[in-house]
Amino acid sequence: MSALDFLLSLPGLHDQGTAKGITSVCSAHPIVIEAALIEAAATNQFALIEATCNQVNQDGGYTGMTPAAFRAFVLRIAASLNFPEDRILIGGDHLGPNPWRKLPATDAMAKALTMTHAYAAAGFAKLHLDASMSCADDPTPLPAATVAKRAALLAQAAEQGAQSQNLPPPAYIVGTEVPVPGGATHALTMLEISNPQDAAETLALHQASFAALGLTDFARVVGLVVQPGVEFGHTDVIAYAPALAGPLKTFRAARKGFLYEAHSTDYQTAVALTALVQDGFGILKVGPGLTFALREALYGLDLIAAELTDYPAQSLPRAMEALMLAQPGDWQAYYHGTGQELHMMRHFSYSDRIRYYWNRPEAVAATDRLFATLGTTTIPAPLISQYLPRLQGAEPTAHALIVAAVRAALAPYSKACL
Repeated sequence: MSALDFLLSLPGLHDQGTAKGITSVCSAHPIVIEAALIEAAATNQFALIEATCNQVNQDGGYTGMTPAAFRAFVLRIAASLNFPEDRILIGGDHLGPNPWRKLPATDAMAKALTMTHAYAAAGFAKLHLDASMSCADDPTPLPAATVAKRAALLAQAAEQGAQSQNLPPPAYIVGTEVPVPGGATHALTMLEISNPQDAAETLALHQASFAALGLTDFARVVGLVVQPGVEFGHTDVIAYAPALAGPLKTFRAARKGFLYEAHSTDYQTAVALTALVQDGFGILKVGPGLTFALREALYGLDLIAAELTDYPAQSLPRAMEALMLAQPGDWQAYYHGTGQELHMMRHFSYSDRIRYYWNRPEAVAATDRLFATLGTTTIPAPLISQYLPRLQGAEPTAHALIVAAVRAALAPYSKACL
């Protein structure tokens, strides 16, 4: 069974009472992808790696990669690990006009259609179609019927892209979550959970819009994004409460033929993740929580390097601080407060906007210096206990400890999806 076939089979398994799931790893960081593939191999699961429309698009996104380049990037990492290509599903998240929403809708959608065609032609086989955002000349909020019509146009472009390369049509996810992707920008106390009536309307409008364009195989829409009551802010996390999401569970069980895709599941407990899968949220998306774990481990290794060598302590945090202050575009609109509060959020916020900086030359040079300092040195257990206590028992080398940190964040997902 291919990874795509497994995804397509998940709704049927849930309908038959077998609650399996898949973890969607949303990251372009090579160590995160490496850790995800190692975790999938160790637990005998399929690997689902996703890029967002802002990370990867025909203009390069903030990673500088086109869809074809991102797929090649993932497959190179897989080949280095001898991970089978047919056990990898590569997906696109929030595909739609979001990167170009400041343009008029006609222009933004033209760019979005080109992007979605490119994703499918490059072999991305799971596409989240999200046309929910208003463009420059749109009303706010965008009418649900308009969202569905635009999503259908995106699906049509994806079908054409797949056909151009003799690939099977992708699987689709529709709908969107509230708040916006990447975590809330304020303190959280409660969330408005999606109601079944809105879920039913979303599915009905998308099915009609697909059919109007001759896209009759609506079974390929395997997932619907709703808000189940999970989210994270800068310092707080709202945990999944199964009782509150009960109506959504009941609706899915009665409607059948689809799953929910849960976004922003970062920092949820193992118990909560398992409950989500049991309740029909069979696709669990995680991203910032993994790069948060990566950053924790990197900062711990920075302190370890200072204990073992003449490496100056906190060299990496200082380099990242200088970089983020010099290039504030990826955090300034999201973090607010005093100077000390802003410093804390730049480095330690759960929303982890520092993740946008790791691929920049200054950050790459700083992390390379850290890894060059430690090399393949065996790190003494007492230092791991002091600075990376959750990683005791992992292979005591710098790279292995970073991978172990990301895998530790992924482990509850693996368990929940089995």
